[in-house]
Amino acid sequence: MKYALALAVLFATPLHAQDFGAEGGRTFSAEMGLGVSYGPDYPGSDDGEAGPWIIWRNAGFGTRGGDQAQGFSISPSFGTEGKRDSDDNDDLAGLDDIDRAYELGLRVSYGVGPVTAYGTVRRGFDGHEGLTGELGAKYRTELSDRVTLWSGAQIGYGNDKYNDTYFGVTGDESAASGLDAYAPGGGFNEAAITFEARYKLNETTSLLGEVRYGKLIGDAADSPVVQEEYQPSLRLGVTRRFSFGF
Repeated sequence: MKYALALAVLFATPLHAQDFGAEGGRTFSAEMGLGVSYGPDYPGSDDGEAGPWIIWRNAGFGTRGGDQAQGFSISPSFGTEGKRDSDDNDDLAGLDDIDRAYELGLRVSYGVGPVTAYGTVRRGFDGHEGLTGELGAKYRTELSDRVTLWSGAQIGYGNDKYNDTYFGVTGDESAASGLDAYAPGGGFNEAAITFEARYKLNETTSLLGEVRYGKLIGDAADSPVVQEEYQPSLRLGVTRRFSFGF
């Protein structure tokens, strides 16, 4: 219910209330929105779960940010990682619960024509306190004035704190669960291909869909916590572009 209320407030806001000083000076724009996602209920799970999708993307200065910007750009990067509750899955019996994590960091990108290469780094809070992020590239295809497609590939990484949180097994957890104790190191933990589609409803509001097919690699794939290395997901949402001038 709270996500539906937030969505109603977000998109009911009059356009002029979003353009804070955008008539002059520099303008920072970002697309924000809400949606629903369906994917593994924890990293390495073989069961799926639906949940909220909080959307923040295409941030940058000027009117064309994110994956449409040309040249070098830097923007904020936000992320979340869902909670892991041992009571929700028999495969997690004996393992510690993990709270939902909120991640804050930076995204660096370089665009040349329809191709955008990018790298992100984020620091986690609550659920994990490690560093995580992605390296990847996307190719943009504009089918019409309203429909845009992206196809891409990326590789994810986490430092030892991040990987140990989601893929490690402590001695106490091993005794309680029967799984072997395991201490993964930092490094690349997932490779993925992505396909995105956007349908522009008007100049500020769009429908957004994403299909992602990931595979755990490295120390993450070797973890006794992992039940399935392949990690597909689907996300659908609505976004609106907000501009802040200064």
